[in-house]
Amino acid sequence: MRHARRRVVRRVTRLAAVGGLLLGATMVTRAVAGEPRVPEAVPFSTAEETAAGPGAGLVAELGTSRTAGSWIGADGRTVVAVTDEEAAAEVREAGAEPRMVRHSMDDFKSAARTLGSAPRVPGTAWAMDYRSNQVVVRGDTTVSADDWSELTEVADGMGDFVRMERTGGTFTTRLNGARPILSTAGRCSAGFNVTDGERDFILTAGHCGPDGSVWFADNGGRQEVGTTVGGSFPGDDYSLIEYAGGRAGEGAGVVAVGGGKGVRITGVADPTVGQRIFRSGSTSGLRDGEVTALNATVNYPEGTVSGLVESNVCAEPGDSGGPMFSEGIALGVTSGGSGDCRTGGTTYFQPVTKALAQLDVRLIVAPGADGGAAAPSPAPSDAGGAAAPDAATPGSSAPVRGIVPDPSTLLSRLADPRNVGPGLLVIGGSLVALVASRWIRAEQDRKAYRRHYSATWG
Repeated sequence: MRHARRRVVRRVTRLAAVGGLLLGATMVTRAVAGEPRVPEAVPFSTAEETAAGPGAGLVAELGTSRTAGSWIGADGRTVVAVTDEEAAAEVREAGAEPRMVRHSMDDFKSAARTLGSAPRVPGTAWAMDYRSNQVVVRGDTTVSADDWSELTEVADGMGDFVRMERTGGTFTTRLNGARPILSTAGRCSAGFNVTDGERDFILTAGHCGPDGSVWFADNGGRQEVGTTVGGSFPGDDYSLIEYAGGRAGEGAGVVAVGGGKGVRITGVADPTVGQRIFRSGSTSGLRDGEVTALNATVNYPEGTVSGLVESNVCAEPGDSGGPMFSEGIALGVTSGGSGDCRTGGTTYFQPVTKALAQLDVRLIVAPGADGGAAAPSPAPSDAGGAAAPDAATPGSSAPVRGIVPDPSTLLSRLADPRNVGPGLLVIGGSLVALVASRWIRAEQDRKAYRRHYSATWG
């Protein structure tokens, strides 16, 4: 594609502006230039090759004129929207539950084309809500009454098939609030580690920084993480950061979820409506929610991004680019949205499958708990459904290695008499005071930021 990965010349001046990459969301490890080991990886997948949920096969078999998507019911059973009794009978025969609807997937696609051809209005978004059999159009607080009225007229021309909703906050990709890992571009959270078989990369959001952005793990720009070498934004929202030493290092297949804990990533798939998902970010940590719609389009101030996954999981400034997953399966990277983890909101994700296919890279997966190769977690593909949403988990746990130490762990080691002599306790006390004062100052800055942008995040 037009945004194929390419090598770029690293900048001589590495810290031209204050920003910061992300680290808490996934393993950003010390790269070892001469490391011979090639990480375990799973091939990239296209949307056509990877089941987009349990009912994807049935939807594909019956066709877009007879179906209107599928989702996971509260009991974990697959539900397929159909437009005729013959299709309903085929769904029952396959072991899934049919739901009769008025509008087909062809109608969904036609509505999306109509909305896409209307004048672009930043602060608006629309997505296919399979469960209500409607296209939902949302407008944030920045959309004027006149613009909203004009868009409503477009929707009225399509009848009650389109539902108009005003939402609080602002749809934004604003970058800020991450841990102090700096870049020439801005602040974000890492998504997943990927490889092309020769070099390893971080997969993150495309709006996190253009090609050539250099990322660091310290304030002074002395510990280089890597350089952005390709991606797509707007249109899509993904990018690659090539590790400075070429390798991701130990623990590359584990995403951090806070407290020194992580989750093994063992496969990749597309999410489905109704699926319980988990999102990790360097600002708000591990959060969970549900996929509410697919094929979402968001008109950010910077441009329009399509093909996104819509969810009700919360996120805050600095969580952009962080990983979205469930049962150890990589699903997406955080793109943007509105709200925060105090009031809730809407969050959109770039599907991982498309990013891997477009960038021609593979997801690095974690070894099994015994150190051997992990068996990839299967994507939900049986007609009978998957685990009920309330029974889903992030995946199997694993310790986090190779990233910046957890401050609480560092402080406990400094204060442990078994590890330090009496003289070092004095030094340790000074370090504790220094770290505490810097933490307080950072927390004050973060609270001030949240007061100013209480309804937005990046």
